[in-house]
Amino acid sequence: MKRIFITVIGLLFLTSAGMMAQSHKQAPVSALDKKVDALIAKMTLEEKVGQMTEVTLDVVSKSNTSPHQLDPDKLKEAIMKYHVGSILNVSGFAYDRNHWHDVITTIQQAADQDRLKIPVIYGIDAIHGVTYTLGSTLFPQEVAMAATFNRDIVHRAGEITAYETRASYIPWNYSPVLDLGKSPLWPRIYETFGEDPYLVKTMGTAIITGYQGNNVGDKYHVAACMKHYLGYSYPLSGKDRTPAWIPDRYMREYFLPPFAEAVKAGAKTIMINSGEINGVPLHASKYMLTDVLRGELHFDGIAVTDWRDIQYLHDRHHIAATQKDAVMIAVNAGVDMSMVPYDYTFFTYLVELAKEGKVPMWRINEAVHRILKVKYELGLFDRPVGNPDDYPKFGSDEFRGVSLQAATEAITLLKNTNNVLPLKKNIKVLVTGPTANTMRSLDGGWSYNWQGDLADKLATGKNTILKAIEQKIGKDNVTYQPGATFDNLQNIDDAIAAAKNADAIVLCLGELSYTENVGNIDDLNLPAAQTQLANELAKTGKPIILVLAEGRPRIVTEAESHSAATIMAYFPGNEGGDALANILFGDANPSGRLSITYPRYPNSLNNYYRKNLENGNSDDSHSYNPLYEFGYGLSYTTFSYSNLKLSKLDLKDGETLTVTIDVKNTGQIEGKESVLLYTSQMYASISPDYKRLRAYDKIDLKPGESRTMAFKITPADLAFVNDVSKTVTEAGEFKLQVGNQTVNFKYISNTVPSRTGKL
Repeated sequence: MKRIFITVIGLLFLTSAGMMAQSHKQAPVSALDKKVDALIAKMTLEEKVGQMTEVTLDVVSKSNTSPHQLDPDKLKEAIMKYHVGSILNVSGFAYDRNHWHDVITTIQQAADQDRLKIPVIYGIDAIHGVTYTLGSTLFPQEVAMAATFNRDIVHRAGEITAYETRASYIPWNYSPVLDLGKSPLWPRIYETFGEDPYLVKTMGTAIITGYQGNNVGDKYHVAACMKHYLGYSYPLSGKDRTPAWIPDRYMREYFLPPFAEAVKAGAKTIMINSGEINGVPLHASKYMLTDVLRGELHFDGIAVTDWRDIQYLHDRHHIAATQKDAVMIAVNAGVDMSMVPYDYTFFTYLVELAKEGKVPMWRINEAVHRILKVKYELGLFDRPVGNPDDYPKFGSDEFRGVSLQAATEAITLLKNTNNVLPLKKNIKVLVTGPTANTMRSLDGGWSYNWQGDLADKLATGKNTILKAIEQKIGKDNVTYQPGATFDNLQNIDDAIAAAKNADAIVLCLGELSYTENVGNIDDLNLPAAQTQLANELAKTGKPIILVLAEGRPRIVTEAESHSAATIMAYFPGNEGGDALANILFGDANPSGRLSITYPRYPNSLNNYYRKNLENGNSDDSHSYNPLYEFGYGLSYTTFSYSNLKLSKLDLKDGETLTVTIDVKNTGQIEGKESVLLYTSQMYASISPDYKRLRAYDKIDLKPGESRTMAFKITPADLAFVNDVSKTVTEAGEFKLQVGNQTVNFKYISNTVPSRTGKL
């Protein structure tokens, strides 16, 4: 019965996909498209399917060798027999540039021996810098980059990452993550640009244009890969790759906009969500992969699977009775390339399916066209391997300085009781806690290897928090006692004794590096040993500076209640230790703002744009009450907001509302301020969000300096997705907020009625 059902599904795919093919044929054909089609006309079925096949580097490498070595026989088999179009990943851990040059050169030389000499497109996860190249510039993870609220520095980080990826002779970067960081439990939340759709889409666009530049085919830029399309970040359990339940309206309101914006920005490739939504695996969803992605968003680049995800349609999701059926379902749904990644079963099955007519040739040609077009756009046919001499800035002090600036602007000051910070440099400091002396808690996952657990060995010359503080104020002024591991107390009596002789305690709590399913947890609470360390240190009466080095917001409410100051460091990258020391001792002024809402309790997890009704009744003691809200962050100076003005109080169709506000540095030192603009709709046909971020900018002001900021708002910026999944802007009254200033205005529509009954 299962086989009959799958056959019917396959026929439905063929029919609807054929209609899509006809619509695609009507699109204008460029000179490049004609070149690609001419090449496709020369290809055999096997050569086409080979282009759709991606294997990991282990498949063409010798087993159990150190250092890594390619296996000539395995590589020849991959290229000459299976015509593999793409290889990815690293075997083991990061290589130096010389080895990468040898690897890529050997692979491309092998490809040049195949009949049509089609180059291999090599892909890598360079998600916060070039993860798998020694000596590269590692930036803060995305959730920290978002906390800068500085699109320019995110764009620059994208440019540098692209430069260093090409310096590693790799043209394809599986980044950025455009998933929405709504669930604090999810182990990849630190890889996102936070919880707000507008922040994610604008930061995503900034880094994509940094990666790809004006010419993705030049020697300094790479193809971006937006991921993970779609809804991957919101599993019901909070655990990686587990089912999500997301209504279509909700999906379009919150999760789709970053991808739609990335398509407009020209992202060349996309990676598909490994999970399932409402019982449908994304790799099997023609609705998402063809109807929405191609039909609505008009994306025409490569859609690549994530790791083993076609095989998982059979093994994990159980919607395909056989592995062969899984291939049929996925390719007919709209998958262009399979990250297989350990064998050639995808190749074998797809060739058979094509010969049997269960996957039409037009679908294979369409996929291969997209793959070859990106290869041409990347310049791989002309320059399959870069020139080592073209990248003198790789790992340079210039690039390191950008990473340091990014970390400095990301780190977020959450509490500063009685201005205890910045600390004086001549005091005695105890540095303690499990995140104090490890690079793993600064870099996070995807750092030198998948889990980032080699960072202490391979991040040579970089400073942990402890080392950075010692360099800042001198070793004689610093005492270190670990006090606890991540899960257990460790010589806590020694830490307490040291605290009694210190003027201040820098208590570093949080998490080690992790990613994906390895990072799954059952409890969002900070491990008990870390909380107990904070409780015991508090009894000494010495001021505690709490530093949270973590990928997700662990519940720290009890420990945080003892702190005189609290700093959210996130995973701030290789320069994070130095950035933090600069902030602690006044050589830098913090300016980060939370890109996620920090929860107070493990069972009270809300995003800032909650519904009004989530406040509960006025007498409800369990209403919205986070520890710190999205957008919150302190500075060592103060800023005032005044003169909020609108160019008009009635906004109509086709018009633009200009918003101006004066921002002044009222403190004693220079500082940077992120100016955030929110709107709230009073009434709508869908229960409106409490407020939504609509614009932001970051400015630098000297003491006493003021600046008038200007923002533009159009009716489209006020739109939402209604109960029939249509994007509309409904007439009615809106509140606009910047800082502590608010003003109301009305939108008057010629077509959409008001929900107030007054317009």
